[in-house]
Amino acid sequence: MKQTLLKVHILLFLLVVTACQQNNGPIDQDSFSNKETSESYKETDDKIIIGFSMDTLAEERWLRDRELFKEAVEALGAEVEILASKGDDALQIIQAENLINKGIDILVIVPHNAESTAMIVKKSHAAGIKVLSYDRLVRNSEIDLYVSYDNEMVGELQAKAITKLVPKGKYVYIGGPETDYNAHLLKKGVFNILQPLIDKGDITIVYDQWTKDWYPEYAFANMQEALRANNNEVDAVISANDATAGKVIQALDERGLAGKIPVAGQDADLAAAQRIVEDTQTMTVYKPLKELADQAAELAVKLAKGEEVKVERMINNGKSEVPSILLSPIAVDQKNIDETIIADGFHTWDEVYRRKDK
Repeated sequence: MKQTLLKVHILLFLLVVTACQQNNGPIDQDSFSNKETSESYKETDDKIIIGFSMDTLAEERWLRDRELFKEAVEALGAEVEILASKGDDALQIIQAENLINKGIDILVIVPHNAESTAMIVKKSHAAGIKVLSYDRLVRNSEIDLYVSYDNEMVGELQAKAITKLVPKGKYVYIGGPETDYNAHLLKKGVFNILQPLIDKGDITIVYDQWTKDWYPEYAFANMQEALRANNNEVDAVISANDATAGKVIQALDERGLAGKIPVAGQDADLAAAQRIVEDTQTMTVYKPLKELADQAAELAVKLAKGEEVKVERMINNGKSEVPSILLSPIAVDQKNIDETIIADGFHTWDEVYRRKDK
C-alpha cells in the first residue's frame, strides 16, 4: 500500500513539474545534481542521504555553494540530491516533498520565501526528517538548526565602512527582498550603525527600498528613481548584495557618478572584486563559502545520525528558539583584497585585476 501511495505521489509530482515546464519554460537541468532514479533511497544502501533544497542558482555565489556543499557531503561519505526552484515558492515546496517522499535522512534548505517554507519544515518533521536552514532562516517554524554567517554583522560592516568615508550626507539604502529574512537582518545591522548618526542629523536617508527577489534590474530601477528624486544629490549607497550593487553603479555611471559616490555590497562576487580595484565599488563583505558549506555538511550528517550538536546561540524565528551557528564575515576593500579573497583562492589575482590591466 505504501509503495502504491508513493508511486501516486511521484506521478503527481511529475505531472506538476511538467505543467510548470509548459507554463514557465524548461527547468534548468543544471539545478539537479546526483539525481536518483529509484523511488526510495532506502531501497538502495545505508548511506546518509541529504536533500538540499535551494532557492536559485542564478547568482554566482549559489553555484559555488552548490558545488562546495556537494564536495563536503561526499567527503563525509554521504550523498546529496540538490534541487533548485528558480525562486518559485510553489516549486520549492513540491521539490522538497519529492525529497521527503524519497526517504532522505535530512533536509537542508535555502528558503526563497522565509515564511511559506515553514510548510516544508512541518511536512519534513511529519515524516520524521530533521531540517537544517542554510544561510537563510526559515521563519515561524520549529527548524532543527540554522547555519549561516552573521547577517546582522554583515550590515554593520557595510555601514561602518561607508560612514567612515561619508560621516555626513544623503544616503540611499537598496535592500534585498522583503520576503527574505536575511534582508531584514542585513538592514537591521546597517541601521544599528546609521541610526545614531540619523538621530544627530548628520545622515539623512533620502531613499530606502526593497529589491524584489534580489533581481538586479529592480535595484537598477530603484537607484534611477533615487537619483531622479534627489536631483542626483546622493552622497553614499549601501546595497544589500554585490549583484544589486552592480546595478546601482550602472545607474550612477549613466550620470557620470560612478566612482564618485561610495557604494557597499556583499558576497565578494568576482564582478564586485573587479569593481573594487577599479574604484567604482567601495567595499564588499566576504563570507568564505567553503567554511559555511563544510560546517553545514558536517552538522547535517550529525543530525541525520542523531548525534548531539552543540551550539552557543539561539535565534527566535517567530515561533521557536532555533539552535544557531553564525560565522563571522570579513569586510573587504582595496587595502585587503589581496590578503582575503585572493589569498583564499576565492578569486585569482588575474581574474580580479584583469579589467584594470586592459
